[in-house]
Amino acid sequence: MLSVLAAVTAGHLVAGIVDPDASPVLAVGNAVRDLSPPSVTDFAIANLGDTKKALLFGGLGVVLLVTGAVAGLLSRRRLWLGIALAAAVGVVGLVAVLDQPTVGVVGVTAPLASTAAGVGVLWWLHTLATRPAPDSAARRRFLLTSAGVAVGAGVLGGAGQLLAGRNGAAASRAAVGPLTPAFPAPPIPAGADFAAAGTPRFLTSNRDFYRVDTALAQVPAVRAEDWTLRVHGMVERERTYSYADIRDRPLVERTITMTCVSNEVGGPYVSTANFVGVPLGDLLAEAGVRPGADQLFSTSVDGWTAGTPTEAVLDTRRGAMLALGMNGEPLPLEHGFPARLVVPGLYGFVSATKWVVDLELTTFEAKESYWLSRGWGRRAPIKTQSRIDAPRGFATVPAGRVTLAGVAWAQHIGVQRVEVRVDGGPWRTATLATEVNVRTWRMWRLDLRLEPGQHRAEVRATDRRGRTQTDARVAPIPDGATGWHSVQFSVA
Repeated sequence: MLSVLAAVTAGHLVAGIVDPDASPVLAVGNAVRDLSPPSVTDFAIANLGDTKKALLFGGLGVVLLVTGAVAGLLSRRRLWLGIALAAAVGVVGLVAVLDQPTVGVVGVTAPLASTAAGVGVLWWLHTLATRPAPDSAARRRFLLTSAGVAVGAGVLGGAGQLLAGRNGAAASRAAVGPLTPAFPAPPIPAGADFAAAGTPRFLTSNRDFYRVDTALAQVPAVRAEDWTLRVHGMVERERTYSYADIRDRPLVERTITMTCVSNEVGGPYVSTANFVGVPLGDLLAEAGVRPGADQLFSTSVDGWTAGTPTEAVLDTRRGAMLALGMNGEPLPLEHGFPARLVVPGLYGFVSATKWVVDLELTTFEAKESYWLSRGWGRRAPIKTQSRIDAPRGFATVPAGRVTLAGVAWAQHIGVQRVEVRVDGGPWRTATLATEVNVRTWRMWRLDLRLEPGQHRAEVRATDRRGRTQTDARVAPIPDGATGWHSVQFSVA
């Protein structure tokens, strides 16, 4: 088990020096994620949130420790059996690292160092433990050596973690400075939210903006000065842009609500921000989109892919962007710095590629993106939804005048009406907050008098096309949840 610890930390240290993505444990974790059955992936996203990453690495840790224990038991009979098992685990790490799309040839040094450390420590400690000198001095020497291996492994792991963050992406982001839009978004009007009544503030802070992605240990770290965006495929002219090329253009600012397809009815994966960047359609127009290219296939620096309907990107009314900034500052590292896609009205898995480096015009028949190949939806328009934020579920509120409040969204279409009913009674029309634009959510509130006791409230929204959300409960996967959100609360 100590040899396993030494192997993991040695590989992590070398990866921190040559390429953080070459860490064998991280690479194996990515492989497990990619090879998991769609049903397992869907359950993890819908139910586990950020804990799924901790559970994955915890599970890998248990497997590695059990493997180390088995190797130790085998080595009691024949040392070469334990070494062979340790080497086999090293080969698994090597294959996983080679499968990482962003890892170059030098990255193989990390799994090789990991294998060498694991085999070497196993052989060393085994030799000390089996010397024919069963006196107390020999035992102390073995225990002290083992403790030294444990401490050294901890130091190696910590050093590797520090080195993994040294590439300067944070410093590069800080050096970008303010991103001043030539075409700023209209100011958020007074009355755009009912925060005093319990709704979120209209604009979500960068810290609180929801985050769902496949990055396991750490997000990709790319310096702005190293970043490029390639536009190719079914185009008249292949184009490549640097960060300076994009930043030096007249920047636009747009207020946009984004929604994750993993959002359950009443869930938290919806947020709003002011994004700064350039119209995505302008970049594609410069490349010249050829007829028949119905998919914009985008690739992140870590190899994740998404497929967006080309017609949605080219629709100027929709306002698709290549975003560089968010809420008055460069994109945070975890939200895609240096650049990401934002296509209003579509769930994030087809519209919001972070750390984007490649845009290929192609067809849906020719290429399948990461989630499409796992059975998720193709076009994924956001479904009209609403949520009750106040009172919270199972809360107790004073008798008399009770305020119910929440949010509704129908991005790219707009919310026309929100209705609430209590205890199965008649639907009552709620008061809507000031509309900012059809790309954003809209807050609502309803004041009414309720008698003491248990109550149940339900909400539904109607979009500007006159379509009222259905009460039929559908799970988020493959193309978005449906159903009315409800809460139970008490009046005392």
